[in-house]
Amino acid sequence: MISSIVSRLSAAFLLCLGLALLFAPEVILGALTPGIPPQANWLGQLLAAAWLGIASLNWMQRSAIIGGIYGRPVVSTNFALYFVSALSMVRVVSTPGTAIGAWILAVPMCAFAVAYGALMFRGPFDPLPTSGA
Repeated sequence: MISSIVSRLSAAFLLCLGLALLFAPEVILGALTPGIPPQANWLGQLLAAAWLGIASLNWMQRSAIIGGIYGRPVVSTNFALYFVSALSMVRVVSTPGTAIGAWILAVPMCAFAVAYGALMFRGPFDPLPTSGA
């Protein structure tokens, strides 16, 4: 089922990001935002905690049917996370001289925003619309 694949991929993505940011915030934040003071590492760890929390939510819901009216809280939580993140990342990567790390974050964030948007507004079983018919 597509929703199970999306949940598993999202859980893995957020787990990797969360663990990396939890244990190496100075390296990751320094690479993404040069000039950030070392005193701001706690912000990265707070973001890591949020990502790890949503990763665990996605992992626990991996075998459930989500989309449409099924699992609406899980889908809307993920959609909000990825949609806001995607909008923020598009703004960041649209500026010249953006670090490659920002692109590495932006592409999956946009893809997951589209996937969870489709699950929210189309549901888990709706076939793709066909042109013609």
